[in-house]
Amino acid sequence: MIRSVPLRRSLVALLLSCSVLVSATGCGDKGSDAATRTGASPSSSVSASVSASATAERQRLAKTRFVANAGLAAGATYQWIVKPYRAGTFKKGAEGRTFALVKAGLAGGFAYNRLKAAAENAKGDPLLSKAVAPLTAGIESLKGMAAKLRNGEAGEGDIGAFESVIDSIKNAGKSAGAEVTDKVPSTSQLTG
Repeated sequence: MIRSVPLRRSLVALLLSCSVLVSATGCGDKGSDAATRTGASPSSSVSASVSASATAERQRLAKTRFVANAGLAAGATYQWIVKPYRAGTFKKGAEGRTFALVKAGLAGGFAYNRLKAAAENAKGDPLLSKAVAPLTAGIESLKGMAAKLRNGEAGEGDIGAFESVIDSIKNAGKSAGAEVTDKVPSTSQLTG
């Protein structure tokens, strides 16, 4: 006899599966666009000016990408990790706890991924690169945080670590002339 599984239970299972998939995969941008490559020969004066303008364009795009990626990470962290934690939604017995934990797990994986991409983007601008370089260890420390969030094991210190890294990235960007503002990603961006 086939038994019907409640829709809510199926949805939770689907979201948990998606969160594992998202946290296990990465979506970095390793310079696949034309702005990160220069095909000019340095022997001609025309190519020297093209190379100089390509370098300036690459630096401008590096800052833009850094701001976009760091802003998405900051928005996801605040919207789906910090805010629900402070509201008490992660506590046992809280209404909507399971869904909030799943979203927090997705947001944790997403934020980690976007912070890694932002650190990679920062390498394209000398000033930004110097400001962000000391923060890579902090970003790496967030690697397993998505699983802790998803399992409901994250505490005040874990949430504080996320906030600290985000604040450090924002301050580094501001000091390098690339001010980061929170941008809340859509649910579809979280999943993929």
